[in-house]
Amino acid sequence: MDAITQFELLSDAGQLAITGGLLWVFAAFAGVMERRRAKRRDVDRLEQVGWVPWLGLFMLSAMIGGGMLAMSLPAVIGSM
Repeated sequence: MDAITQFELLSDAGQLAITGGLLWVFAAFAGVMERRRAKRRDVDRLEQVGWVPWLGLFMLSAMIGGGMLAMSLPAVIGSM
């Protein structure tokens, strides 16, 4: 069975927990990228690479992921 089918067969709480965890992983990546961007001194090189709102992406994904994990927590703990 492939990963997509296994994800579809999970309960709603399990799907929320996995999706929330993946959003937290993305939030960690966005946090690291924001830190790298903040340390960048050369503005001309920054303009060549482009601009991504890493802080906004970090905050949005961390809040949504945390909310999803909080909603799935009672069902996940209850099934242990």
